[in-house]
Amino acid sequence: MTLIECKNLCKKFDDKLVLNNINLKINKGKIIGLLGKNGQGKTTLIKLINDLLTPTSGNVLINGKPPSIESKKIISYLPEKMYLDKERKISEVLEYFSGFYDNFCKERAIRLLKDLNLDINMQISKMSKGMQEKLQLILVMSRDAELYILDEPLGGVDPATRDYILDTILSNFRKVASIIISTHLIADIERILDDIIFIDKGQIVLTSPADKLREKEKASIDEIFRRRFKC
Repeated sequence: MTLIECKNLCKKFDDKLVLNNINLKINKGKIIGLLGKNGQGKTTLIKLINDLLTPTSGNVLINGKPPSIESKKIISYLPEKMYLDKERKISEVLEYFSGFYDNFCKERAIRLLKDLNLDINMQISKMSKGMQEKLQLILVMSRDAELYILDEPLGGVDPATRDYILDTILSNFRKVASIIISTHLIADIERILDDIIFIDKGQIVLTSPADKLREKEKASIDEIFRRRFKC
């Protein structure tokens, strides 16, 4: 069943065409890698799906309807940049999320905090960048959403923690949901990907099941990406 559909989607900033005629369908129950070099339209596409930007032309549909307050209820979004109030303690943030999102599971968040050695009484301003990124990911994955969108979720954490985070992603999303992961760390995440989307110069240049692409090219997704986008 189709969860997201983009139809002839375009986005301009002033005279610059950032997304050009995007046609795309994402089904439920998939983990998708949205892959491309910097500045090729990944974050713009993510923001359009999240109703944070308005299309110049074309449209986005979530469960067959345009993005709205209702779609925000079923999308759990991890932006690339820190968005939490750094003067708050983790415990205060958990209370806020519990009150704001009906689908937030506080018990799951507390368990994940313990697993990642984060003190629930710690103030966010006292945390390292990597710790803050862990917290944001925990908050996102503690919602029972239909769609999780993770924009560079692994950039500030060490390789050992990346493995734990990927396992956390796998074990904490519902099989009827989907996850879109936008990242440069392809080698780290490709083991969990069902499908891949390559985006270049604002256009979708390749969509494929990950296993079929690996079999066809006799290479890893990381190697295929490097070949295709070689400078």
